[in-house]
Amino acid sequence: MTVYVGLLRAVNVGGTGKLPMADLKAMCEAAGFTNVETYIASGNVVFDARGAEGIVKTRLESRLQTYAGKAVDVFVRTASEMAAVLAANPFPDTPANLTMAVFLDTSPPADTLTSVTGQADEEVQLGKREIYIRYPNGQAATKLNVRAAAAGTARNMNTVAKLAAMAAAR
Repeated sequence: MTVYVGLLRAVNVGGTGKLPMADLKAMCEAAGFTNVETYIASGNVVFDARGAEGIVKTRLESRLQTYAGKAVDVFVRTASEMAAVLAANPFPDTPANLTMAVFLDTSPPADTLTSVTGQADEEVQLGKREIYIRYPNGQAATKLNVRAAAAGTARNMNTVAKLAAMAAAR
């Protein structure tokens, strides 16, 4: 069994895509995942599963599509990958709530940094399958547009740290 972290996109954001975490847990269990645990109501789940990442992703996305009637993207990382995302944070001296990791299925496109618009004091760095963004003054008034981030889902480093710890505790 492998420990995985699943990150759902567009769940409980702006009143759309509502998915009670109890339902997410039940879907994961119905997909054959074990030791399922959710974290906050924004589509974070830690579980044990057999099979490669792509298989696990497909199984969960299929259940979510049936539930929601539309595609729901899931970004999957192993426990060690999640720990690596946390360790690779290029902004360790910035408060965790002001730093985001945008999770992608693949490496960020080569033009990610050159296609950023609206940048003021924010910083953007690339990871393996992540984009890290530092918002020194918060996100409320930012005009930053990282086009490649639209294909992913973001979590602040507090959430990344909690999910990494949950996965490591298995």
